[in-house]
Amino acid sequence: MSLFLFLVLVAVVLGIIGFAAEGLFYLLIIGAVVLLVALAYAAVRFRRGGRKHRVAR
Repeated sequence: MSLFLFLVLVAVVLGIIGFAAEGLFYLLIIGAVVLLVALAYAAVRFRRGGRKHRVAR
């Protein structure tokens, strides 16, 4: 969960810098790609979330 939040934070920061700074449009594109990777990671991670971990006794 913390990795997902970190990736979303990085994507937002890169997007803001890429939008605000002149000539750094590529950062906006990288931010969008990082956001898509974070969403894909969350989809895979939460899809498997229904399984319970067994505790060894």
